[in-house]
Amino acid sequence: MKPIIKTKEMAAYARRIRQMGKNPHLLATHVSMFAALFVCWQRSGYSNPFPVNRRMLMSYSRIASTATYHKRIKELETFGYIRYYPSYHPIKGSLVEWPEDKHAKRSADSSIVRSVDKLL
Repeated sequence: MKPIIKTKEMAAYARRIRQMGKNPHLLATHVSMFAALFVCWQRSGYSNPFPVNRRMLMSYSRIASTATYHKRIKELETFGYIRYYPSYHPIKGSLVEWPEDKHAKRSADSSIVRSVDKLL
């Protein structure tokens, strides 16, 4: 079965990766964790928020240390790339949410303004 690729989501992901490339505070482990989060989001059917678990994210991102995992998740949240809702329940798993994409909102706002201008 081929994965479903959504253009809007891929564009938002590409924008975030470009933003990450300009941030001097981020390391390769931040980017690999972000890519792992994207895979989990894709597998959850692009739901927001989406469930994650440490074992899966560490495997996808190739991070071997739990200390590094926790540090990178918290830093991605601090830098505004994700919202992280930890769960201390061993079966439930945690939730991650993508913050609102300001670029996409601006594009939508400007298209609404153009539509209203056309009506007037």
